[in-house]
Amino acid sequence: KISYQMPTFWQGENLIHFAAFKNHISIFPGGEASAFFADRLTGYRTSKGTIQFPLGKPIDFELIADITRWRVAQAKEKRK
Repeated sequence: KISYQMPTFWQGENLIHFAAFKNHISIFPGGEASAFFADRLTGYRTSKGTIQFPLGKPIDFELIADITRWRVAQAKEKRK
């Protein structure tokens, strides 16, 4: 769906937003993701709820997939 004017993966709640910018692609998985994946995010710009992937470097699609799976698991846990 579209949420906050961005494409969003949704499964009972917003899981992860994404957007493209001039010099990077950002995903917005929420504030906890940056802390949970901190060891894998060295070298990337992060802020509360945002992770930036520079366009000049190869994009770590496996990291994005892992973050998305983690968000899906979080959403499922909340619904229990």
